[in-house]
Amino acid sequence: MIKIICFGKIKENYLKELIDDYRNRINKYHKLEIIELKDNDDINKEKEELLKVINFNDYNIALCINGKSYDSIDFAKHLDNLFINNSNITFIIGGSNGIKEEIINKCAEKISFSSFTFPHGLFRGILLEQIYRTFKINNNERYHK
Repeated sequence: MIKIICFGKIKENYLKELIDDYRNRINKYHKLEIIELKDNDDINKEKEELLKVINFNDYNIALCINGKSYDSIDFAKHLDNLFINNSNITFIIGGSNGIKEEIINKCAEKISFSSFTFPHGLFRGILLEQIYRTFKINNNERYHK
């Protein structure tokens, strides 16, 4: 299973539609669960909320600026290899203050999509699109250019 743990509810309809579209596309290949936690300005409270839902037996990936960068093809290969030894892969998107270092240090790896800061709802859509792209690449299906 792929899990995405993130903060906040999506309010914008265009982002909801984007996320729902890619969620449906991914579910044709693999089970996907999105866990939305309540946004909080206090990173310590967000840490406590994360600790309630993170399974440290899963392969946890913290999404943060100072993580490793991949291009789409390498990301596809990487995810394919991760599924060989891991039945659950969890992506963690921090709140507006990021992810508490204590949580990051417990994750198996850190991945960066960019040095830019993205709105959380938009980034959720970008992550889902890239996960969908990995399935298309790994199944030699037309989509990736």
